[in-house]
Amino acid sequence: MRHFSMGGVPSSATYRVWADDPERFSTHRIATLHHNLYQHPLFQLPELAKLAKELVPFSQCRFMRQDVTPACKIAHDSLHPDGRSIEECFERIEDLNSWLALYNIEVIPRYQALLFEIVDTMRAGIEREQPDIFRVNGFVFITVPPSVTPFHIDRENNLWLQLRGRKTLNVWEPTDRSIVPAEAVEDFIVTQSLRKVCFKEEFRSRSHEFQARPGDGVYFPSTSPHMTSSDTAWTSPGDRVSISVGVTFYTSATRRAARAHQVNRVLRRCGLSPAYPGDSPAVDALKAPAGRLIGAARAAIVRRVGAAARFKLPTAPPPGSY
Repeated sequence: MRHFSMGGVPSSATYRVWADDPERFSTHRIATLHHNLYQHPLFQLPELAKLAKELVPFSQCRFMRQDVTPACKIAHDSLHPDGRSIEECFERIEDLNSWLALYNIEVIPRYQALLFEIVDTMRAGIEREQPDIFRVNGFVFITVPPSVTPFHIDRENNLWLQLRGRKTLNVWEPTDRSIVPAEAVEDFIVTQSLRKVCFKEEFRSRSHEFQARPGDGVYFPSTSPHMTSSDTAWTSPGDRVSISVGVTFYTSATRRAARAHQVNRVLRRCGLSPAYPGDSPAVDALKAPAGRLIGAARAAIVRRVGAAARFKLPTAPPPGSY
């Protein structure tokens, strides 16, 4: 279990994210972060309630059941399971024991600007190893304990920040193939399927576990397995809401890996066992042009055939892969 120290606190009153040791920060490693975004006006509960109402037309307010476990598949709906309005969910959030996620908040201009400001505070450290940051997204998770976000992986790099209340974050090394096999990562990158990404309780001891409070954060690389939970030990009447935000982004490195994964998918179907992206930079360089063409072809099929198709369409290619 890892707790947070407040090393390297900036003297500036601006809103920002910082690492314990900026010079040693690496985009390839899980790292503790700190921030003062929990004080930002746009991350206060009344403002998030306004944001949620603006996201309803986009179907980007997602609800999850209360009985999920780390091993459950992530399944959420844009409609409250009891048919409640978004206004009621926020007015009675503690009574309803809600699990609510606000997806892709960057579609609202003021939040898009805020997300870019957050990434900019870490840009120098990120682009030292992974230049060309693109497609910055934001996901806000508002829960009342006990709550769980199941075990899963993401395509993006992630700046995960705790804004209110407490939450436990478990993160595994993205290179640990005993937790998520190479084929399962490949399947997710290429088709966005988590079917082969499965949690086992014995995995827990291999994770980095963070006990997060407001001002705490964690950076973890693309495809790092992770899950969150929050119990009732810290709660009291009127103080039962836990809020975190994931600020995610792609880079030249995620693009390169996505292209290699797409080629590997073809090679694997031919009965071969291709090298995992990153194992051989020279091989990845050879795969990159082919991966770009595969991505472009998939995108063209989806775009041209679209809803008129009478057969199952391929999923859209990974972002930035073509």
